[in-house]
Amino acid sequence: MNIFEIKRLCDVDSMSFSKLFFVLFVLFVFVGPIFVSKTFGADSENVVASVIEKAENSVVSAYEAILDAEQIGANVSDLLAQLNVAGICLANARAFYALGDFENATHFANLCYDIGEEVRSEAVELKNEVHKLWVNAIWLRMTTSIVGVIFVVFLSFLVWGIFKRRYQKRILGMKPEVVSGES
Repeated sequence: MNIFEIKRLCDVDSMSFSKLFFVLFVLFVFVGPIFVSKTFGADSENVVASVIEKAENSVVSAYEAILDAEQIGANVSDLLAQLNVAGICLANARAFYALGDFENATHFANLCYDIGEEVRSEAVELKNEVHKLWVNAIWLRMTTSIVGVIFVVFLSFLVWGIFKRRYQKRILGMKPEVVSGES
């Protein structure tokens, strides 16, 4: 065998290999999407389910933050209205998920998550604000009480001093009476 015969044999094998590769490639292109779409569909369904779960957790934490803020006396009516909007978005996300529309389900779940996190942070800020006002009010009451006690004590000593001087003047201003019959 010379070099030319070997080269001719290699060309034939490479030609049949390229035909085989082409046939497999065409088969993969047409059959692959059937398997890939089901796999990606299952993955996207799991992703959407986790996004919806994250949105639910956001709404729950926002609700708990609102309850905490309400317990210390904050006005949470605006926050509850925003939380209702988040609940509507969550309901829409669940409805689209049930219908298999994962794009809209993801959109509404992300919207719900964003609203829930915003409401939670506003509730925490409101709670901190009310708590700060409460602490300031306590400091004001304590300071006022201490100043009041000091004022009452000072005033008591002042009144006692005035009373003592008047009493002494009155006692010293009296003339002693001599009683007869006493030894």
